[in-house]
Amino acid sequence: MKFPKLKHKLSVWQYLALGYFAVIVVGTVLLVLPPAKQGEGGAYFIDALFTAVSAACVTGLVPFASVQWTLYGQIVILILIQLGGLGFMTFVSLILLAVRGGLKQYQRRAVLQAMGGGNLNGVKRLIRRIILGTMLFEVSGAGLLCIRFIPEYGVRRGIYYAVFHAVSSFCNAGFDVIGTESLSKYATDPLVSLTLCVLIIVGGLGFCILQDVVDSRFRPTRFQFYTRVILCVNTVLLVGGTALFLLFERNNPVYDGYTFGEKLLCALFNSTTARTAGFYTTPPETLSSSGYFLMVILMFIGGSSGSTAGGIKVGTFVVIVMGMVAVMRGKRDLNIGKRRIDMTLLWQSLAILTAYLALILVSTMLICAVEPAPAIGDASGYMFRRALFECVSALGTVGLSVGGFTESLSVVSKLVLIFLMYTGRVGILTVASAMRSKKGVSSVRKPVDMFFIG
Repeated sequence: MKFPKLKHKLSVWQYLALGYFAVIVVGTVLLVLPPAKQGEGGAYFIDALFTAVSAACVTGLVPFASVQWTLYGQIVILILIQLGGLGFMTFVSLILLAVRGGLKQYQRRAVLQAMGGGNLNGVKRLIRRIILGTMLFEVSGAGLLCIRFIPEYGVRRGIYYAVFHAVSSFCNAGFDVIGTESLSKYATDPLVSLTLCVLIIVGGLGFCILQDVVDSRFRPTRFQFYTRVILCVNTVLLVGGTALFLLFERNNPVYDGYTFGEKLLCALFNSTTARTAGFYTTPPETLSSSGYFLMVILMFIGGSSGSTAGGIKVGTFVVIVMGMVAVMRGKRDLNIGKRRIDMTLLWQSLAILTAYLALILVSTMLICAVEPAPAIGDASGYMFRRALFECVSALGTVGLSVGGFTESLSVVSKLVLIFLMYTGRVGILTVASAMRSKKGVSSVRKPVDMFFIG
């Protein structure tokens, strides 16, 4: 029996979007089964779907604490995190390489689109490095975490906790299985906090950047232009965020009795995790108003293109800022350092920024309209803060939540966050391109007319 062929071949973007969708469907089916959740019966479908999307999209928002899943459920979540972190196309390509020994040009393009660019001829090498590099960092991180977890939880549970949190950190997922307060008990523990910070930072840089660093033998003078810019801006955001958190939260009651070094460690962790990790050692609801807003800004920016991170991406942020500077100075070209950037990238970056803002504003308004206001003073402002934080966290695939807000949401609000998490992981441009028709571009251009702005 012959199956009918598709009339139109799927585009690269449709291939990627449907790939993540397929992973989510399988994950939902596995998590809705009775053995996945503690207690009688399985998880509700909406909770299983929400968790599968959160894990596959490496977000970390959860409808209830991860400890309420059984070992089977947690392992399913861990597999989804690894699949989502490395990317659907990486695993598909690995299977094709093992079975067929090679990749077609169409599949190579899909891999490069998912990884943030590169050379078609270097895809097989890139995939091998992604797998080996991921194993190296996750195993090393798990080994360091075992030093703390094994004495505290025993050998078997300590190793399991170490592996789970190492994978979750490197994939920037933010899922934890220790308790309901994330990693607050390790706020002043340098071994745990710094290990997780390093894994989060490396995972958020992007595989193409890591490959360039290795190919350059760790010599900054040999780095490609894009690598130098992203590493520089990442450092500024990390150091600047740490300094601002240290300043804004210097009188935070949570830090009473902490030394300056311990406060610095907490500030560093806040600055790192806000870029898309989802763990916390300082509960977000205890932050000051300035600290809260800083975390929202960092979540919105996110990490690097082609990485496990979310947000509008550092590259997009750089292009928008430099484009603004160029316009304010009356420049015709967009220059970064000694290089000129194609103006098409500025248009795409502005489109991403506008789409992100529109999605966040509409989603926040919808959640505020659907959810009942809490019976406290300034209820509308309180609800708005929590809903805004939740939407930015979902679209930026961060996973931080204010006071367990996710758990109290209605089905409609959870569906809104599901859409945001999926869009944030797959990418707004990818989703838009997947939905776009294949009609050719018209050669007829409309007449130019006057229009006023500013």
